[in-house]
Amino acid sequence: MISIFFKEVNSFFSSLIGYIVIGVFLLVMGMFLWVFPDTNLMDYGYAGLDELFVTTPSIFMFLIPAITMRTFAEETQTGTIELLATRPLTDLEIILAKFFASVFLVIFALLPTLLYYYSIYQLGSPVGNVDGGAFWGSFIGLILLGACFSAIGVFASSLTNNQIVSFIIAVFLCFFFYQGFDLLSNFPAFVGTIDYVIEMIGINYHYSSISRGIVDTRDVIYFLSLIALFIAFTNTALARRKW
Repeated sequence: MISIFFKEVNSFFSSLIGYIVIGVFLLVMGMFLWVFPDTNLMDYGYAGLDELFVTTPSIFMFLIPAITMRTFAEETQTGTIELLATRPLTDLEIILAKFFASVFLVIFALLPTLLYYYSIYQLGSPVGNVDGGAFWGSFIGLILLGACFSAIGVFASSLTNNQIVSFIIAVFLCFFFYQGFDLLSNFPAFVGTIDYVIEMIGINYHYSSISRGIVDTRDVIYFLSLIALFIAFTNTALARRKW
């Protein structure tokens, strides 16, 4: 299982696309935080990184499917999935190894954003006048969100041998689970009845809750449950070859 984990990480960084994906993510975030006039922190007048945590989920919808699209699709296309099946590992162990590798890459992409926190910390008046609790709570929320999107992306990759199709499916599912339930809750048929329940099913509700700096166990349980659900779906999808 460990060998598969390192194989996934090494294969990501052995290709140019790995550096491009992470580089584009950091470039876009830097543009939003320091360049674009509507979101420029220097013009905001308040030492905070709220814009980082508002913008990153939308970027994650494309970044993480780009990371995960090759996890099983490439293995199936090249036929190496059969070699994996001959290893003394269960399907679940293979899935978990690829999932944790994807989460590791997401965290690796997020680590440079800590420099933004340091910059805001130094720019505060006085120095250090920044809500650290809100930042770290939001940062944990981003990691949990990235883990959810990684589980969705790995599942999408297990459905097809085409990486582009896997990417498109993952983007759609990430968008639906993040924003789709919010949109559904606004339907006239649901407003005033079960709109709140529908909204609670979506990721955005729990991500917004944890981004306030309060790490509620209910939100953590929701994220872990959603991850477990898509890992189970992936396990079922891989089991199709045995049927």
